[in-house]
Amino acid sequence: MAVPTHPSPVQSTPVGLFSLPVIVAALGYFVDIYDLLLFGIVRVPSLKDLGLDAEQISSVGTSIMNWQMGGLLIGGILWGVLGDKRGRLSVLFGSIITYSIANIACGFVKQVTFMDPVTYYALMRFIAGVGLAGELGAGITLVSEVLPKEKRAIGTSLVAGIGLSGAVVAYFTVKLFDWQTAFLVGGGLGVGLLLMRVGVVESGMFKDVSAQSHVSRGNFFAFFTNADRLSRYLKCIGIGLPTWFVIGILATFSNEFGRALGIAEEIQPGLAIMWCYVGLAVGDLASGFISHALSSRKRGVALLMSIALVFSLLYLYAGVGSATTLYALCLAAGVGIGYWAMFVTIGAEQFGTNLRATAATTIPNMVRGLVIPMTLTYQLLKPSLAVVNAGAVVGLISFILGFYSVLTIPETHGKDLDYLEE
Repeated sequence: MAVPTHPSPVQSTPVGLFSLPVIVAALGYFVDIYDLLLFGIVRVPSLKDLGLDAEQISSVGTSIMNWQMGGLLIGGILWGVLGDKRGRLSVLFGSIITYSIANIACGFVKQVTFMDPVTYYALMRFIAGVGLAGELGAGITLVSEVLPKEKRAIGTSLVAGIGLSGAVVAYFTVKLFDWQTAFLVGGGLGVGLLLMRVGVVESGMFKDVSAQSHVSRGNFFAFFTNADRLSRYLKCIGIGLPTWFVIGILATFSNEFGRALGIAEEIQPGLAIMWCYVGLAVGDLASGFISHALSSRKRGVALLMSIALVFSLLYLYAGVGSATTLYALCLAAGVGIGYWAMFVTIGAEQFGTNLRATAATTIPNMVRGLVIPMTLTYQLLKPSLAVVNAGAVVGLISFILGFYSVLTIPETHGKDLDYLEE
């Protein structure tokens, strides 16, 4: 049940679209995406350097990615709870320190002698995942609470649109240097961002709630003690599933799909991921304006999800015959899943101030964590259904849950966020 916060005399002061919190949140997401996608981009060359063959690169690469996603799942809960208990800024500082150190450590994986380098690599990606889990949710929560409600959708779209370009920078960093240097650059970017964060102030809404000692904040289990709240929480997760089907299956394993489709040229997963994120950045920049124009989060997300479905089907069953066409379809499907920021914003808007950071941080990371069963299902079905049909089954489940969730969740466009969850 939602109740007013009965705020203290200190109120939140709305800020502009290009204020320091929005700019820093955008740059934070830029670094987050750079580091999050870097393993997917360097998966093949880095594992080749460690002496793995093609079959091991597929299986071990999937395992390491799943360790990273598992870290995101655990970190999402950790940072989400801390965000509501200790404040949005504490998460932004703590998470970036964690993933910056882990990424620098990944830059030295070839020099590791005290343990198996592949095991070390998986461990460092797990720790990086834990750190990366806090960035987006805390940033979107902070921006949602400091911007006036009329500008929330556009503000969070700017954060995501700018942030998602980190994938492009990651790809070209690997091309210009090597995969080890790319990890070191990611860690350095994190340290630089940490220094920028010093001037950012805490959300006024959080300050108001934290002054009320009787209010329970950051209780993750509260999502499971009320049927309506649980329904909203699960539907928020469901909305995000198609995004990581496109990224985690179609783009990440694009080399396997390329071979299955009979494409003569060797498909580079890093390039497919980059083009997917170029589209995602375009879609995310557009999604806020689409939502604003339609006066509806739900209709905006459903429209983009439909675009993603169409181009996913074309990717799988249109008889793609060239690498250029496959990359173009990754770009187009990326535009369709460009509702990522809107999806996280919906998660933040569905819940009161005392649970908002927990929701906004755990929801996207629950989706990322669900990449584990997605990839395991894909790998399990490949021997019997072959690559294309195995991917299609995973996609079918993802899109059914996605459309059901977005069509049945409460609308939050223009919603006042100054309330509590009982």
